[in-house]
Amino acid sequence: MAIETVGSVEEFKALVAEVESGEGYRKPIGFGIARVDRGQKSADKVLQANYGLINWGENFGSAAVYVKALQESGCSVDFSGSEFVATINDDFVKNSLLAFAPFMGEARGSVHKNIQVIKTLSKMEDLAKNFRITFLFADENPESVEAVYLKLYALSQNKVELRSMNLNGAFGILSNVAWVGNTPYELEYLRENEIEMKLNGTYPAVDSVDKFPRFLQHIIPADNTRILEASKVRMGAQLADGTTVMPGASYINFNAGTLGSVMVEGRISSSAIVGAGSDIGGGASILGVLSGTDGNPISIGENTLLGANSTCGIPLGDACIIDGGVAIFAGTKVEISADELAKINEANPEANLEDNRIFRADALQGLNGLHFRQDSTTGKMVVNRSVREVKLNAELH
Repeated sequence: MAIETVGSVEEFKALVAEVESGEGYRKPIGFGIARVDRGQKSADKVLQANYGLINWGENFGSAAVYVKALQESGCSVDFSGSEFVATINDDFVKNSLLAFAPFMGEARGSVHKNIQVIKTLSKMEDLAKNFRITFLFADENPESVEAVYLKLYALSQNKVELRSMNLNGAFGILSNVAWVGNTPYELEYLRENEIEMKLNGTYPAVDSVDKFPRFLQHIIPADNTRILEASKVRMGAQLADGTTVMPGASYINFNAGTLGSVMVEGRISSSAIVGAGSDIGGGASILGVLSGTDGNPISIGENTLLGANSTCGIPLGDACIIDGGVAIFAGTKVEISADELAKINEANPEANLEDNRIFRADALQGLNGLHFRQDSTTGKMVVNRSVREVKLNAELH
């Protein structure tokens, strides 16, 4: 069967309304068509999914067209679960083109990107081998490689907030592979063919072995965002405009990132978020939820400085400083003089800290204007009201 050629925008809207009114139909929270890379040894194993475009909380008309095109090409769409993944074929593409017909005559620059996807697919052969469509109907534990990648794209393209996405079980779904450029290789395939490939000079130059690809293998950053070494940012990270990631000890994990212009020369672990104008100094480390924070995700406020080789294990507010080499964990004991405590309470009226002199560092979490330092004569860890302005070089961001 085939969709009858849609002759006008009104007919297109009527088709969408008809599909959406169908029994059991659910609007997806996200959907897209991906080119998948399959295993060299196990063709049924999907190693990664490349989405030319993802839709997230948008373009529901296109979703309805895709559902109708699948149905007319002989594929029954299951709306009962949290996700649905299916292989597309030539009939799917032809039906989609017929449904999008009213918009095909638009100038190239104004053609909707979902139509660009279909037009590009219409020029390809053997679609059923490499192309899959994914619908997410609820943000539950992902069940497929395609769903994991759709969520990673949503994070890295700033379509969802950091820490808002359910990625439980993602590590168990993705395969650990050897990455050669943007191509994943099964490790077992390399082991089985190692002798022949090495003697024939065809053994690949492996860039990394990981379950996740690199950010830049899938994402085009903003014009004023710089990543000086591709290996320093993992897919699923989120970089706001103006972020600079220097080489060396820097790293940004998945489901972590920045909310504005940030200088990154240290490590931002998974689930950690850094506010605009902050500076993560060389070798500095922000702990993740699996790194000693007792599951407490860390947010760093705006205009905050983590000095070189410092460690931050608590959330910080705005305009804070941790001196170079200083490690602050939830249970770290810090001393605050009466004068400095009064200044900190003035800057944070909601805190109302009692005059205890000695505090656990987590009692100060989220407060603004803190300066953590180590007294060089006594070795005590002390906290003062910060009086230094943390300001990034605008020309670099």
